[in-house]
Amino acid sequence: MEQDERVRKALETLEQFVVDLAVKADKGEEYGRNLWAGIRQSGGLLQELAYYHDYGKFLSKYKVAGYTLTDVLVWQVDHFKFYMDRPQEMNRYRQERLLLESFETMLRMEKDATPFTEKMVGETGQDLP
Repeated sequence: MEQDERVRKALETLEQFVVDLAVKADKGEEYGRNLWAGIRQSGGLLQELAYYHDYGKFLSKYKVAGYTLTDVLVWQVDHFKFYMDRPQEMNRYRQERLLLESFETMLRMEKDATPFTEKMVGETGQDLP
């Protein structure tokens, strides 16, 4: 198999992986395809997705404004802690949704990281009194 064919097949596999995750996360195929389109345009996130697909964990090599996907995931879990009384809305119980939203957040950070970095620095993850 030629290099171009291997790359094409790998990209198709990753696209289907994202779409399948989106369906499992109740976000739908269209969301998955749109997210895939963004990830495919980002060399760093594409590498992170390929690594996650192959090994089931983040490579955490790619950074935006000093933050990795792992940082974003941890922030998301902390950010949603105050939803403990409403577990149906709690993303930390939905691995697929957290994963997808980590990639989506990083894509948004590539365009403008400031709103996210301000939240990450300013939020403690503690429940409101």
